Amino acid sequence: MIRQPLLCNNTHEMPVHIELQNTGDTVARGEISAAIEHALADRPGDWRVSIIGSRATDNWEMSVHGPKGFERSYVLAGAAGEHEPHVIRNLLLRLLPVPQT
Repeated sequence: MIRQPLLCNNTHEMPVHIELQNTGDTVARGEISAAIEHALADRPGDWRVSIIGSRATDNWEMSVHGPKGFERSYVLAGAAGEHEPHVIRNLLLRLLPVPQT
């Protein structure tokens, strides 16, 4: 099992915890982590994102947890191109709540 927990800081100095398991090579994991960091860079609060790859299928399960009890999950289908870092970032942005101004 490949496990890569990361702790990154967004611009509000609150942590972004990223966990990737069974998601491919080191370069891909680094690009995915950077895409997640970028998506959450302007979001205050403590965020946790985990992406767990399946050994049986081409699907990855993405779970997002944030402040005020925010929770979302999404199945990333490799056959649909959803394992690409820019696609993961765009999907994550669609799952997040609308920022309050």
